[in-house]
Parts: sequence; structure tokens; C-alpha cells
Amino acid sequence: MLVVAGLATSHKIGLSIVAAVFIAFALVSSFVVPRRRPDYPGKAGMSVFVIASLVLFVAMISAIEVFGAEGDAHAGETPAAAQAAAPQATFQVQEKEFSITLPSAAAQTLKPGTYAFVVHNVGTVAHDLKVTGPGVPATAQTALIQPGNQATLTVTLAAGSYTLYCTVPGHRAAGMVTTLTVA
Repeated sequence: MLVVAGLATSHKIGLSIVAAVFIAFALVSSFVVPRRRPDYPGKAGMSVFVIASLVLFVAMISAIEVFGAEGDAHAGETPAAAQAAAPQATFQVQEKEFSITLPSAAAQTLKPGTYAFVVHNVGTVAHDLKVTGPGVPATAQTALIQPGNQATLTVTLAAGSYTLYCTVPGHRAAGMVTTLTVA
């Protein structure tokens, strides 16, 4: 269930639709049709039943591969806009259920400039890191980072207050949020 929580809404919907079709076919084939046709699927219908079962099985496995692997293709990548300037400092960030830990140097007031955040997922479910604040583009976040992996996010910070949080539904509310001050 925790893996599903890490998926985007559109991926949850797609996976749910394919699963619902697969489950509905299995239930109707097992309980409804045999009551009306005791010899179901019969000799003539057996090949159609087997082919339909295999097609739905392959569709379900494909849906899991497509919808369940959303963060893998981009893990570790940062948006092109965030890679423009070389960082003046790099901070090692740790994320786990349900906290974000910054090094003590980042907890102090920083000077304006470009910073790299190397985000290590030391938890058991996928996490990401988003930075919001003055002048930060809406794309300033990592892709989903699978447990044991890392990603780097480089952002330019002007004077102001910034919020760093995990965008996985429910994670920010559970405590995966912290702030930075740049002066």
C-alpha cells in the first residue's frame, strides 16, 4: 500500500482501472457465468477463455510495469533549468519516514547563491524533495527517489525564506517539511 501512495494520481487511476477489469473478469468467470452455463467454458469456448485470461494477465503485468515505475526513469536527474549555475555549496540531505534532515550548516542562515542538495532516501518508501520560495521555479524538485537511492537538486536562492518538503501525498503533513533562511 505504501508503494501505491508514492504514485501520481494518474498512475493510481490507470493501475486501478486495469486491476478492476482483471478482477471483474475473474469474478464473473468464477461465480456468475457458471450458474447460468454449468458447462462453462465448454470445449468450444475454452480457447477463447484461455486467450482472454492471458490477455488480461499480460495487461495487468504491463500496467504494473508502466504505472508502477514512474520514478525510475528519471531518478537522480534534475531539471535543466536548475543545472544552469555551479553550486557554491553542496548539502547532504536525508529523507525517511517522515522527516527531512539537513546538515547543521544548512540550518543556519545561508547567503544568496546556488546550492546543490544531494538527497539520500534512507527510508523504506519513495520520496522526493521540492523547494519553494522567492524566485524558485515550480520545477525545482527531484523525481521520486526509491529507497537506498539519491538524487541531486541544484537551486539558486535569493534572500528570503524557503520551504523544502516531500510532495508524496500525506508526507508533508506527516512531518516531511523543513525551512531555510537566506539573507
